[in-house]
Formats: sequence, C-alpha cells, structure tokens
Amino acid sequence: MRLLLTTDTHLPRRAKELPAELLAELPRADVVFHAGDWVDTGTLDLLEARCRRVVGVYGNNDGPELRARLPEVAYAELGGLRFGCVHETGAARGRETRCAARFPDLDVLVFGHSHIPWDTTAPGGLRLLNPGSPTDRRRQPHCTYMTATVTGGLLTDVALHRLPRG
Repeated sequence: MRLLLTTDTHLPRRAKELPAELLAELPRADVVFHAGDWVDTGTLDLLEARCRRVVGVYGNNDGPELRARLPEVAYAELGGLRFGCVHETGAARGRETRCAARFPDLDVLVFGHSHIPWDTTAPGGLRLLNPGSPTDRRRQPHCTYMTATVTGGLLTDVALHRLPRG
C-alpha cells in the first residue's frame, strides 16, 4: 500500500496551486495524508476528487468551512498499522515523549505545522513523520513531501522528496 504524506499547503496564500510533481503522485497513492493548514476548501476538494482515500485534519490556519469537514485528529488502520494524523504537536524538544503519551495506541503519527521535515521514533516505537510543506519551505532549503509503503504490517520505503525551487 503506497502512502503520500503532505501538509501545510496554504493555498492560495503561499502558492497558487500544488506542485506538478505532487499532483503526479496522487493517482499512485492508495492513501493520501494531509496534516492540516489547507487554507482553502479547493485543495480538499481536489484531493477528494483525485485520490482513492484522503486522511486529513484541519490546522490552525483553517477556517470554519474546513473545520466543518475535517477532524482535529484523524485515525486510520492501514495494512495492520494504526495511523494518526494531527496538525500540531508542540515544540520539537520533547516531541517524541509527548506524542507517545498522547497517542499510546498508534504505530505512526503524521503531523505538520512547522514546515520542517521530521522522521523519528519515540521510545515504545511510535514513528513520527512530518512531510514538511510542498508550497512554503520557510527556513528549509526545499519544499517537500513524503511517500511511504505499508507492507506486511510494516512501514517501509519512507522517503522525503525535495521539490524544485520555484
């Protein structure tokens, strides 16, 4: 099962549209995670129209229309793994311990907010993944997104993809 992870798209404030490379990945993914800060409902509509399954949450920059359609925290069981998706996890310092305590029943937590890619494992085994942002790199050298595979109850082939500077 192929996963595509994205967050913090901030359309149309940070970019007018999603990058072509990310759009090309949509039909290849079995499940697309979006960890919030969509800003416009058009991006949610686009993903729901083009993707087999979307697991998404609202972020701090998402207004009432998105909050009416999306939860603050989303859960999905995929290929024997328990996934969660949330926008904010707080400061980087202590993140693993904090998230492991907040989400004790998860195997993988996809999150956003910082626009900084993140891939760590908490004591106890919770994998934390932030794909960065495909449209607003902030202090990062590149805009990014992630892909991963779920095979035999394992998360494999986790890859951070750097997008060309626009």
